Amino acid sequence: MNMIDIIKIDISGKTQLPTRNGFGDGLVIAGKADPNIVALCADLTDSTRMTAFKKEFPDRFIQMGIYEQALVAVSAGFALAGKVAFATSYAMFSPGRSWEQVRTSVALSETNVKIIGSHAGVSVGPDGATHQAIEDMAITRCIPKLVIINPCDAIEARKATLAAAKYVGGVYLRLAREKTPVMTNDETPFEIGKAFVVRDGKDAAIIACGPLLYQSMVAAEELAKDGIECRVINNHTIKPMDEKTIIAAAKDCGAVVTVEEHQVNGGMGSAVAEVLVKNRPVPMEFIGVQDQFGQSGEPNELIEFYGMGSKDIVKAVKAVIKRK
Repeated sequence: MNMIDIIKIDISGKTQLPTRNGFGDGLVIAGKADPNIVALCADLTDSTRMTAFKKEFPDRFIQMGIYEQALVAVSAGFALAGKVAFATSYAMFSPGRSWEQVRTSVALSETNVKIIGSHAGVSVGPDGATHQAIEDMAITRCIPKLVIINPCDAIEARKATLAAAKYVGGVYLRLAREKTPVMTNDETPFEIGKAFVVRDGKDAAIIACGPLLYQSMVAAEELAKDGIECRVINNHTIKPMDEKTIIAAAKDCGAVVTVEEHQVNGGMGSAVAEVLVKNRPVPMEFIGVQDQFGQSGEPNELIEFYGMGSKDIVKAVKAVIKRK
């Protein structure tokens, strides 16, 4: 096994914040650094954490109302005029409802627009299936020239927001509503397109994105008690994916489990499989929503119901190792 850098993270769970909070903090910082940044929202200013930016820069904030297609189209217009446009709504509505504008006005037209999809995943909880975006990475990763980021915690979301502000081109930033463990810190590195190994092992690789990185680390610690050592990867950038790190994990470990709060069809796991089938085919298991819609319930209850908790990850790792 090759020597690799291990990025230490905290899985104590002592501090918990929604990833959307990190976006709100990052947008204000970015706005102070770049006067060309403008913010547009579809009637969800507080929920998407744009309120602080609105108060700090009222002349650079535009309330679009409940009109997500126009939200993205107008954002593209601002970008064509030289602005860096951040457009926020719930992920179910943008990119969900605004997909054609994301495709044509942002990606095809190569405009500098950042689509911020908040309240993604089943952990939106009581809002139910209509508001639980678990198909959003699938519908965006098929669009050419669009970067997709699913940060693991609030601090990483802040860093992703700052990186998106500097990146020239379309970005989809996927955020969660519910409080989740803060695992990284101000010194933890972040780079678009660069996955990080947060735990090493040789028996299987767990490749996770978003807040479920926490459940992945908990599972790895539990597996270690049985003598199974897993490499855990924070694969926050779904596109462009860090193929080098993914391939190395498959080569070193010989088995892979992907973990995401999203449909397994077309999501991050599918993207990993596409990389490995061409470069290093190994047995795989996929943790995520298994071709079902969401439903109302408490966030943690839904994570368990849909088989995305640490116990399910443990089972998947043991199953995939048997297939090595």
